[in-house]
Amino acid sequence: MTPMATEGDKTPPPADRAADARRSADRSAGRGIVGRLSWGLADQAASSMTNFAVGIYVARSLGLTAFGVFSLAWLTYGVVLNVARGLATDPLVVRFSGVPEASWRSAAARSSGAALGVGTALGAVCLLVGLGLGGRVGPAFTCLGVALPALLLQDAWRFAFFAAGAGRKAFLNDLVWGVALIPAMVIAARVDTVAAFVLAWGASAAVAAGYGCFQSGIRPRPAKARGWLREQRDLGYRYLVENVSLSGAGQLRAYGLGAIVGVGAVGAVRGAELLLGPFLALLMGLSLVTVAEAARVLRRAPHRLATFCLLLGGGQAAAALLWGAALLLMPDRAGEFVLGDVWNSASQLIVPATLGVAGAGLGSGAAAGLRALAAAGRSLRCQLFASACYLGGGLGGAALAGTVGSAWGVAAATVCASGVWWLQLRSALRERHHNSVFEVRTS
Repeated sequence: MTPMATEGDKTPPPADRAADARRSADRSAGRGIVGRLSWGLADQAASSMTNFAVGIYVARSLGLTAFGVFSLAWLTYGVVLNVARGLATDPLVVRFSGVPEASWRSAAARSSGAALGVGTALGAVCLLVGLGLGGRVGPAFTCLGVALPALLLQDAWRFAFFAAGAGRKAFLNDLVWGVALIPAMVIAARVDTVAAFVLAWGASAAVAAGYGCFQSGIRPRPAKARGWLREQRDLGYRYLVENVSLSGAGQLRAYGLGAIVGVGAVGAVRGAELLLGPFLALLMGLSLVTVAEAARVLRRAPHRLATFCLLLGGGQAAAALLWGAALLLMPDRAGEFVLGDVWNSASQLIVPATLGVAGAGLGSGAAAGLRALAAAGRSLRCQLFASACYLGGGLGGAALAGTVGSAWGVAAATVCASGVWWLQLRSALRERHHNSVFEVRTS
């Protein structure tokens, strides 16, 4: 017979103790997610403020046309960065988040070596292209080729730290980059050319990349890059195509916009992006950690993944709309103080640019879920569709209505693509649930 509990017996039954333990674990996990997301935001704030400062400095110092040339080099860097992320760091985040330290260190050494190798190879291509182009654009691309290895290695350390749950180190690394950038920009301003600013940007990144080696105690292993690419080819090559299709579409849109409307139009679009810089910092900062966090949610509580992605995407879309509304209320005097002569052209693009970023924010929640599920095929199809829509909308709009038409075309394409991302995530979750039920029934 089970003894009856007396009035003074305060020991809860086993079921209550188990429930308390689960609630405590959930609270602890929630605090961990919030903490890691906070470091992601802090890190991206530091990184984006660095990029924002460079863009503003160049826009105010060199004028609209030179800023357009700088923007072409910047967009090319974005393409190369996405190549390195697809091959080197995206697989690291998906497969080595929350693993034992020894596994992480080995993977981080090979991943950073792969990023350095990509930077060296594609930097040489940019160098040759720049020497062949000459004119106003050529020197900018030549200097970009010199800077790319350092830029990509610095970015690789950020992803490695977030995979290890050490966002604080990524934040400190970007802080070092920002501090090193100050004297570099002062020197570049004295030379007063686009090439000088590109070199200053790369030199400060080299300081941060070296500091990343010190922080991690890891030396990049370019010699093992081939092995890393071979081991991760099932994800890496698909992520490569996915990443490059997005950044490549942006690059082709910029080239096409420059050809259809003029290089000044590229500067106007980049100016609008700078106005949205603080929110884009939020979007990119979250993207550094959302895949890793979605992977952790999938391992610990798979039924919560859809809710996590919905809160993530919906929150970002709402924040984008609020920021855009604030920009519309900004007086012209303040805009001219920030962007100088670029303000008049960029201010006309605030509404479509805001809607486009809101659509991208909404879709990013679904994208994080697909990557956590390692549904690389579905993710690739979504990104190819989104990139085709982006390029078609951007160039079609430019042909019909110039710079403003291009911005509206991109906004419409981004919102449509967001719907496709969510449809694919729903299908992937249903497929996973079906496979799980089937395995239970046949085991």
